[in-house]
Amino acid sequence: MAEEKELRYDPAGIEPKWQERWAADPALYAADPTDSGKPKYYVLEMLPYPSGQLHMGHVRNYSIGDALARHMWMRGYNVLHPMGWDAFGLPAENAALKNNTPPREWTLGNIAAMKRQMQRLGLGYDWATEIATCLPDYYKWNQWFFLRMYERGLVYRKKSKVNWCPECATVLANEQVIDGRCWRHEDTLVEQRDLEQWFFRITAYAQELLDGLDKLEGWPEKVRTMQRNWIGRSEGTEVEFFLAEELNQGIGNREQGTAGRPIRVFTTRIDTIFGATSIQLAPEHALVQEMAALDSGLAKQVGELLDEQKKAREAGDVGAIEKHGVPTGHFAVNPYSGEQIPIWVANYILADYGTGAIMSVPGHDARDFEFAQKYAIPVRRVIAPAEAAAEEPELPYLSEDGVLIHSGEFDGVTCHQAQERLGQMAMEKGIGEPTVTFRLKDWGVSRQRYWGTPIPMVHCATDGIVPVPDEQLPVILPERIEITQQGGSPLGRVAEFVNVTCPKCGQPARRETDTMDTFVDSSWYFYRYTDAKNAAAAFEPAKAQHWFPIDQYIGGVEHAILHLIYSRFWTKVMRDLGLIKNDEPATRLFTQGMVIKDGAKMSKSKGNVVSPDDMIARYGADATRMYALFAAPPDRDLEWQEDGVAGVSRFLGRVYRLVMKHAGAAREAAGGRAVTAPADPSLKLLRKLHQTIAKITHDFEGRWHFNTCVAAIMELVNDMTAADVQLASGEVPAAVVRELLTTLVLLVSPFAPYLSAELWEELGGEGAVLRASWPKSDPALAKEDELEIPVQVNGRLVNVVRVPAGSANDVVQAAALADERVRSRIAGKTVAKVIVVPGKTVNLVVK
Repeated sequence: MAEEKELRYDPAGIEPKWQERWAADPALYAADPTDSGKPKYYVLEMLPYPSGQLHMGHVRNYSIGDALARHMWMRGYNVLHPMGWDAFGLPAENAALKNNTPPREWTLGNIAAMKRQMQRLGLGYDWATEIATCLPDYYKWNQWFFLRMYERGLVYRKKSKVNWCPECATVLANEQVIDGRCWRHEDTLVEQRDLEQWFFRITAYAQELLDGLDKLEGWPEKVRTMQRNWIGRSEGTEVEFFLAEELNQGIGNREQGTAGRPIRVFTTRIDTIFGATSIQLAPEHALVQEMAALDSGLAKQVGELLDEQKKAREAGDVGAIEKHGVPTGHFAVNPYSGEQIPIWVANYILADYGTGAIMSVPGHDARDFEFAQKYAIPVRRVIAPAEAAAEEPELPYLSEDGVLIHSGEFDGVTCHQAQERLGQMAMEKGIGEPTVTFRLKDWGVSRQRYWGTPIPMVHCATDGIVPVPDEQLPVILPERIEITQQGGSPLGRVAEFVNVTCPKCGQPARRETDTMDTFVDSSWYFYRYTDAKNAAAAFEPAKAQHWFPIDQYIGGVEHAILHLIYSRFWTKVMRDLGLIKNDEPATRLFTQGMVIKDGAKMSKSKGNVVSPDDMIARYGADATRMYALFAAPPDRDLEWQEDGVAGVSRFLGRVYRLVMKHAGAAREAAGGRAVTAPADPSLKLLRKLHQTIAKITHDFEGRWHFNTCVAAIMELVNDMTAADVQLASGEVPAAVVRELLTTLVLLVSPFAPYLSAELWEELGGEGAVLRASWPKSDPALAKEDELEIPVQVNGRLVNVVRVPAGSANDVVQAAALADERVRSRIAGKTVAKVIVVPGKTVNLVVK
């Protein structure tokens, strides 16, 4: 009984002991100086919002990164593995309203609680580099970057139609609207409003953002595709039609008889321009507004189209809108054919895409065809197959591989040739030019909320908008104010914040009361980690240059459009400011799967959260972490099962008892393995050990199937447990026992750091297990003496035969044909063919 009690695995006793030791050693997880000579490795999990409690979805994300960091430390790398807090945001204001707690107090309290949870989980973060984006020593640099971008023309202010979440009572960026609803409030429809807003000119980098995706080979193709689609590059031509002269009176205050007013359209198929049978304008197009001002009936109809478009925008899918339009009674002149075609207003044409005007070619565009059929607009064929066919293809005919017909002098010219020649003609005549457009829009960063970075601008009656001087940064956010969700930004009601002196003229002025989108905070935070305590700059360029790009970034795929595009944009801006030299923030990106419970993603809003605190209390931190890595491949969703945590805990108990039982023999074996040709069972155990080393090392270097890594360790422990009598009797030499146990502990270390630290000390290991060298596989030992070869007959498995490793194909074939089960299956039949896949399978084709 005494021995059983001594060998009982007790994580509640082991883990707090090591947590206390690690906390007393701040250098344990700290990166070495940049001149250490070690290769650098920057591994980073996306920083969390401090909501108050971690759940198992967080644990999975952080356990993946922590396992990788520990492995790289043991491989001899200089590892930077930091953590911080994305601490501004709406929930803090909601908590202030609900609990009457100031946002700063609520946020900092949550940070402290979540940090304790991370430390209890044994996550290996260098807390000396910790940041919180809500503190002035961080958001000062948000403001500094804002001013630098303003100086370069990358920040501007304009009145714009914006996405408004009634629940948040603030503006949302386009990327924060998902299926017409707020990204934070999935049941709240987003509205459209007109407001003065600040924007980052991200479109200035649209082409570079697109081109850079081809270089990000270490990013998931799914993420790259999502970004390509969001950036949405279209190549085409902008060309001017002209308002027909005789109908131009009263429009645009032009005199009758003057040249027609140009209507600029964007098209990706200028080769079809001879097939244009109408011009369609967005309801908000300037020309439509002028026409409507002169025609009350048209004005009423345009208003109805605007209402339909607004509802479609709010529903999140303008492309799926039921298409409606109204004729204006005006006509436009085709600049190539001279033909007059009617001008319509259509609800599916958007003012903020292209020019807000299109030429409608229903014969060769599916959307235009649908509209023309509905309103009996003529449909004209102007493209035909390059090779004559017995029957004309149905309209709309969308191919670009044909030739032009009914197109004047361009008849017989291929589509691609016509696109080039017609574009060139537009340039020569001064009526257009080849153009590239992007779906990507500038990033609206104004938020009418309190808990965010104050925008460092002043509004002066004399000098207009004036930047805050650098020496006056940071513009401090007042700590205690009344927060409501009505009447605009809460900062507008704080007189001591709003009322300032103009930095330029010295006259009374007003501060900007909007705060920045919180995605600004997370667009560059990973650079701050490299120099987190720098009070004179956002970071020292030399330090950032050493560590960047990030070697491995880890987070959810839900950030593919928001954070990951914004951070790429920010990196390119900082490069152009001369602060860094890298073009992209991260070389490799890993998007982990979600943790699913009760059929839905684990989240606080769904009420299906499992707290790691509860799991740690029952099973220990190591079991909780290892389960998150073992239950499913890390890139797949994990279906939560508490029984799985219990099972992992039982396995760790087996590891503990195995090592503790034989630790004495292992400690007595000084030096390395003393046997050069170990006999069974030593050879079998060493072969399994070195195969396991090879597999886990390979998985860390490549596919990251940590679930199979843990499974391989379980198989190794099974084999060692099965040889328990030989281990205890001395039949397996003590030096081999030592190699088996110490290597087992090292292999377990990235997945269960507390247990490995305890067992490493028990085995007499030197220093922290984290700084021990990762074991190397011996290929000669890992190689099997015999292989198991499946034998199939006509594709169906019959039996498995054993052959010496490296056997020639004829030897493998002979073994297969000699097997009794195989002989029985093929008796009375003719073997037509034997297919041997070396080292894999034998397939007999019989008749």
